[in-house]
Formats: sequence, C-alpha cells, structure tokens
Amino acid sequence: MLIGELAEAASVSSQTIRFYERKGLLPHAERSTNGYRVYDESTLVRLRFIRVAQGAGLTLSEIRSIIDLRDDGTAPCEHVGGLIDTKLSDVRERVRHLAALQTALETLHERSQQLNPADCTEDHICHVLSTGT
Repeated sequence: MLIGELAEAASVSSQTIRFYERKGLLPHAERSTNGYRVYDESTLVRLRFIRVAQGAGLTLSEIRSIIDLRDDGTAPCEHVGGLIDTKLSDVRERVRHLAALQTALETLHERSQQLNPADCTEDHICHVLSTGT
C-alpha cells in the first residue's frame, strides 16, 4: 500500500509515518519504480502497536526499545511490564500531587469568596494569595 493508504488505515498522517521512519520506529519503506513508498501489512501492525503504546503513556523512546527487542528476536514482555510498572508509579504520584493541588486551590477559592477586595492593601499584592502575615 502507498503512504496515503497506510496513513488512512492507521488513522495517522503521512508526516507521522515519515517521522516514525526517521526515528527508527518503522522500517524504511521499499520504493516502487516510480519512487513511491510501498508498505506491507506488517507496517500497519507496527503503526497500530505504536498508537496503543502511546495510549498507555509510553514515550517514543520507550516504544523504540520494545520494537528493538522484538526486532532482535526477543519477546519484550518483561521489558514492557517494567515500563508499565514505572508509568503506573508515575501516574499514582501525579494523582497524589494533583489531589494536593486541588485541596490547595479549593482553600484559595473559598478564601477568595470570603475576602472583600476593598480590604486589600498595598502591603499585599493580592490578599487572596497572601500568607496572612
């Protein structure tokens, strides 16, 4: 299939396919006699894998490491498990951080509803965000 057909089948742009080729995520396409890139079904399978892996939060570098293992004949399952464990830990930490931020913002919101703007003095830039000292 030609690049446009592949792009449509994988729901990505032709530029994305070229980018992935440059980054080594996709093998360089064969060229027809007229110079057009020609792809086979395995490239579509790989593109779909890349999209699923990105959906799981993996970076292109991490995805490349998985592909490299597979291309070297090694089943990457253990490596993928480690990557997922790390991602899950990172997400849990971000959720904790966001929950703390939410609490802080809710407190500031309540404070902003109770304070009178007329009471704000030049001693404070904004009394909603002041430390109270």
